[in-house]
Amino acid sequence: MSTAALIQQHLIDPEICIRCNTCEATCPVQAITHDSRNYVVDAEKCNLCMACVPPCPTGSIDNWRTMPRDRAYSVEEQLGWDELPAALSDEALAALGGSADQVRAAAEEAQAAVASAATSSAASVGAAAQGTVFNSAVYGATVPPWSAAHAYTNLYGPKAAEKTITATVTGNVRVTEVGSDYDTHHIVLDFGAMPFPVLEGQSIGIVPPGLDDRGKPHHARQYSVASPRNGERPGYNNLSLTIKRVLEDHDGNPVRGVGSNYMCDLKVGDKVEVIGPFGASFLMPNHPRSSIVMICTGTGSAPMRAMTEWRRRLRASGKFEGGKLMLFFGARTPQELPYFGPLQKLPKDFIDINFAFSRVPGQPKRYVQDAMRERAADLVPLLQDPNAYFYVCGLKSMEEGVVMALRDAAQQAGLDWEALGAELRKQGRLHLETY
Repeated sequence: MSTAALIQQHLIDPEICIRCNTCEATCPVQAITHDSRNYVVDAEKCNLCMACVPPCPTGSIDNWRTMPRDRAYSVEEQLGWDELPAALSDEALAALGGSADQVRAAAEEAQAAVASAATSSAASVGAAAQGTVFNSAVYGATVPPWSAAHAYTNLYGPKAAEKTITATVTGNVRVTEVGSDYDTHHIVLDFGAMPFPVLEGQSIGIVPPGLDDRGKPHHARQYSVASPRNGERPGYNNLSLTIKRVLEDHDGNPVRGVGSNYMCDLKVGDKVEVIGPFGASFLMPNHPRSSIVMICTGTGSAPMRAMTEWRRRLRASGKFEGGKLMLFFGARTPQELPYFGPLQKLPKDFIDINFAFSRVPGQPKRYVQDAMRERAADLVPLLQDPNAYFYVCGLKSMEEGVVMALRDAAQQAGLDWEALGAELRKQGRLHLETY
């Protein structure tokens, strides 16, 4: 067996993965794919660039197995897993050809290749950014703002000391106009005496009861937290979520989303199994003079609501020192926009709100990137301000247009976008969370 015969195969742990799509969205070579149950890595495409590893909120992506290249686990095999296979022993590898010394040498070389890829991942991202096809994902930060509070993650989950934590539903209110097809709920969960600390920008996993069509327990569904760090109700151990009832797939075919319908139908007093929290980079800055630009669509408003409410509470307490808040919020119509009424009541000197609607009868389609281009003159100083941070959350289809709008605003102002984009990523100033 030659040293080239062994590889460190990149694998995703299906027990920990919360199917958030971050890895697939950030992979620059399309090596990651998924079906209705598992996310997997194609060994024939993976180049060990490591771009997918830092953004993963659970650590499920950071798994490796020393394997003969011609015996690497196929995509089909991985899609059928409920747990990762055990690592092959040196003896098992040697039985496939070669001496134990050759196996150890080959394994060390494969591990060194992964380590080398990890240290050069920033260079890989830079190279991807220079490609002929615009890849918005490469500009997304994988580190939090320098002043962000410490985030606790993975306190509960399949491989944590406690598998789940039980929360009690204390509120379930529809936050879109009744009668509209767009049924979105604001759901409050209380954790009682059990610790469950969360920060603005983090998410949790909800485990729906019952079994899937394969007879397996449902995997957790991920939802962003919509409340600030001190709770939906200040001083209580609770949090809120913004959940849209899913009644059709991306192609418009009728389907009932397992997690969303379960959550939207909950009654006050019902119990819910929760894992998490997740996320250690999509966090708001604590610097009192930092500015925040929030760009979202639909239920992507959840973390933006959390950040806005925390800043509002700071302002009320006299601890807010003047950082700007700017919001670009898009939906098909005003009736489909969560929190539309409460947003309109916020003081204009507190938050600069820009709505964009794409399906209003008699009006041209307008998306969040269109609103951003109209405000380019106000965005450029924020792009140059080291204490200004940008957050994008919503459908994956919005991401490219939003980042392009930032790029165009910078270039029209005579700024070097590639240098600026690299700094935004490095300093944790541009965060992308799309699905």
